[in-house]
Amino acid sequence: MPRPPTLPVLDWKEIFDKGTDWQAWLNNAESAEQAGKMRERFDKYPVPQNVQECLQKLARPVHVVAIAEDWCGDVVRHAPVIARIAESSPQVKLRFITRADRPDVFARFLTNGGEAIPKFVFLNSDFVECGNWGPMPSTPRQFIARGKAIGDVAAGRAKVREFYAADEACETAYRELCDLVQLAGATSID
Repeated sequence: MPRPPTLPVLDWKEIFDKGTDWQAWLNNAESAEQAGKMRERFDKYPVPQNVQECLQKLARPVHVVAIAEDWCGDVVRHAPVIARIAESSPQVKLRFITRADRPDVFARFLTNGGEAIPKFVFLNSDFVECGNWGPMPSTPRQFIARGKAIGDVAAGRAKVREFYAADEACETAYRELCDLVQLAGATSID
């Protein structure tokens, strides 16, 4: 049996180094209105105490590459969350890229075969990929998948809106992202 094709190896350090930091990314936004919404969310919703405690325990750096563009509602909602996490810990380093910047990277992170952002890729201190997150928390992703499964994506999106209204401060996203930060920053299997 023939071996499946192998994707080219990505140089995550180079990708990270060429990325843009949070403030520069916001300053270069296509939409001043969307950038303003993200700044408001960043200022309005601080990192929950349990996530701060998690971040204080990091023993080594974690690098996060965010594939994001300001036109997307999920980016407006979740980019401030990962930016707040990075601001809260000197161990968490964050850079933004766009789909156009690196289509080779984005193609690896399709959601159910479709293009969806944001995607946050978690790398350890040696730039080894340890996990990814996006474009939304796991429960809303399931609502969309169920909507597709039953042929009613609109119903799935309605459930996502309800979920977001009940989780305005993005506590679920904070929790899931903190888990991935801990994973990429791990120093043992335990």
